[in-house]
Amino acid sequence: MRQKIRKTLLLISFLLFPVTIFYFSPYLIIEAASEHIMNGSFVVFALMFVLSMFFGRAWCGYLCPAGGLQECIFRIKDTPAKQGWRDKIKYAIWIVWMIAIVVTFILGRNDVTINFFYRTDHGISLSGINNYVVYYGVILILVAPALIHGKRAACHYICWMAPFMVIGSTVGRWLHLPQLHIEANRAECISCGKCNKACPMGLDVKKMVAEGANSKCTECIQCGACVDECPKNVLSYKLIWRR
Repeated sequence: MRQKIRKTLLLISFLLFPVTIFYFSPYLIIEAASEHIMNGSFVVFALMFVLSMFFGRAWCGYLCPAGGLQECIFRIKDTPAKQGWRDKIKYAIWIVWMIAIVVTFILGRNDVTINFFYRTDHGISLSGINNYVVYYGVILILVAPALIHGKRAACHYICWMAPFMVIGSTVGRWLHLPQLHIEANRAECISCGKCNKACPMGLDVKKMVAEGANSKCTECIQCGACVDECPKNVLSYKLIWRR
């Protein structure tokens, strides 16, 4: 039942993407910074950072429209994407992007204001036909890695939002905040591999269980697919206080 609810939320999030896309825009935050405006994407990214201190990358697993789109691609290609050094590409993109935002803000003009609906039409992102050229360009950027490399490859390789949540989760540990994690009872594991097949991120969950590393994985999106698939209830959600 949990996975049906999760996939339904992802589908709804993707269907609403033409309305919400500007609130995840890496470009509009730069444009707004040039005018000293804190726009919708600034607010959304800030919320992702704060909430990830407690919930990690649960946003990716339950509400991300880009994630919902990529999970639709599973019917075409459902092999795990190669990881390792490729997972670090998104951090290089994120650092360059952050520098661009800061420099643009420093060089910007006007007093600092907040305009959540910046560049939207009454809160709707794509109100003109020309905007759909950009929209379908974004869709292509998200779909192509998943079609070529496998499960949620865009999340692994190029997502500009994931670093906010990874860093937020790290800060949460430093502050000893309670954090949601998936934990494993290694003694009960029968190494059936069903968790690996269920994982939408293509992670080697079985290996992480053996090594006791589930809660340390920065690519885990807290979706609970492995929890629900495990026949021995080895995996479970836990709210953990790090000391």
